[in-house]
Amino acid sequence: MPHSFSPALAQLNRVILGKEDQVRMALCCLLARGHLLLEDLPGVGKTTLAHALAATVGLRFQRVQFTSDLLPADLIGVSIYQRDTGQFRFHHGPVFTQVLLADEINRAPPKTQSALLEAMEEQQVTVDGTSYPLPEPFFVIATQNPQHQIGTFPLPESQLDRFLMRLELGYPDGAAERAMLAGENRRDLVAQLRPAVEPNDLLTAQREVDKVHVAGPLLDYVQALARATRSHDALSYGLSPRALLGLIAAARAWAWLDNRDHVIPEDVQAVFPGVAGHRLVQRASGRVAPDAALELLRAVAIP
Repeated sequence: MPHSFSPALAQLNRVILGKEDQVRMALCCLLARGHLLLEDLPGVGKTTLAHALAATVGLRFQRVQFTSDLLPADLIGVSIYQRDTGQFRFHHGPVFTQVLLADEINRAPPKTQSALLEAMEEQQVTVDGTSYPLPEPFFVIATQNPQHQIGTFPLPESQLDRFLMRLELGYPDGAAERAMLAGENRRDLVAQLRPAVEPNDLLTAQREVDKVHVAGPLLDYVQALARATRSHDALSYGLSPRALLGLIAAARAWAWLDNRDHVIPEDVQAVFPGVAGHRLVQRASGRVAPDAALELLRAVAIP
């Protein structure tokens, strides 16, 4: 099943140096119709990745800087009374775009964070009893700083579960960092990007991903992983059915990027940490336990 996304991957890797796995995972998340959470220290390229991804797939892009005084209406829009007509007119907020970058989402209070929930889950927003559909595709990339940093509000589990994947970029290796220091400014590079694929190609690819075959034994493996998370003594709770559906969707996208029309266990293993890590919570500390995902992959045998 040949695909046309190799140029997109190559272009993204020219901008985000030394992070091939994370770049591929971000594109995989988009193909699986999910939403992406990037959590890391400031300055490692989270915002650059979001800009580059939107430009590479030719989608309309909006960035919202989440702050402690951001209101839900600043995000979804507001109805304003029109004196000449005697009616209210809805003014669309920045959420009405194809790629929304919610920058530093955990610096906004929970009420504003929750304003994204309906948009992410239902592909629409409701204001004054009227529902307004969002564009297709609709992809949220949220960045957040580590929770120990000053002025952050931890995302509730219900919000975290709306993100198909959570990724960390981390520091680049020495060679990638040297190339970055000696090369062109990343912001200038992003400004010069042209679409490597067209939006219609993306929609076609998403439909093809949906058709990638998942055999019964592969579903057995996914369920075995789920049972392991639910019975783990150190975890508060395991993966939900929604998480498993997301895991299968992500594995399909990973297989499609490998030009395969069927999912193999290695596809599940590749995406499992990104899909499961932010959904597993330590019983003792109440903190997210991303390392538990790798432990479970080692412990659960492939059927």
